[in-house]
Amino acid sequence: MRRYLPSLSALHAFEAAARYMNFTRAADDLGLTQSGISRQIRNLEEFLGATLFHRSGPRLVLTETGANYYRNLALTLDRLEEISIDAVRGRSVDSSLMIGTHPTLASRWLPERLGAFISSYPDIPLEVMPALPSMDFETTRLDVAILRGAGTWVHARSIELFPEVLAVVASPALIPPDRKLDPLQFSEFPLLQNAGRPSLWLNWLRLAKLSYSGRIQGTRFAHHEMIINAAIHGLGLAVVPTFYIRHEIASGQLHMPFGEPVQSDDSYYLVYPERKSHNSNVIVFRDWLLRSLRKNAAEIAR
Repeated sequence: MRRYLPSLSALHAFEAAARYMNFTRAADDLGLTQSGISRQIRNLEEFLGATLFHRSGPRLVLTETGANYYRNLALTLDRLEEISIDAVRGRSVDSSLMIGTHPTLASRWLPERLGAFISSYPDIPLEVMPALPSMDFETTRLDVAILRGAGTWVHARSIELFPEVLAVVASPALIPPDRKLDPLQFSEFPLLQNAGRPSLWLNWLRLAKLSYSGRIQGTRFAHHEMIINAAIHGLGLAVVPTFYIRHEIASGQLHMPFGEPVQSDDSYYLVYPERKSHNSNVIVFRDWLLRSLRKNAAEIAR
């Protein structure tokens, strides 16, 4: 019996358009033209007998039917991809653990800890992927994520790992470590801007209880990894979470010329989809990470 299914190309076009909420970006992603995306979605709407998108001025908006269809379709396409990968590599995706986090955390903080996990649980293959705090936990393929935020994610459970602590750092080439400076003298030096977190300098001023009304501008970088490297090379002052730069501070590559760090309003959390709360690998990783952090805190205290 023939199944009542639309074409896979139409489903791909709709999923990409709903994910980006933009036909042009969906077309770029799939290597099609914008008119090709529009035609595929029109064919899908005719097949379903339902409107999936409408326009609100220049913006695309999913209809209620479209939003429900997208949520279910994203999960179905993810599962289809998983079973296809299973067939290629000869093992189930369910046997692995997919971890999502920010690129800087994935390159600086996480690798130091994953070696111990891999040694303790060699039968759990790991995949580390980029993830944003705004990710959708109802449709994500990730098993767990380590994210910065206030602890509230829809369709997810979260456990606080540690608070974020921010510091203004400089290279000795920019400011000699023995130079005494008032915190408001930061404005006398070039500043490095975080494109992903454009309010970091304002947050530092507020948290440090400093009153400053001047302009804050400088070279912009995409994320902390780039900013840290730029600061090491003396390009300017940077506001960064201290747990990213422990080694650079200890080695003298960076120092804090404007005083002690300040605790921000955010923390870092272990977050996982509600639907995966009973997944054995998620439970193993969660419990291991919490034990590891408690042990580390006890060692630092001693």
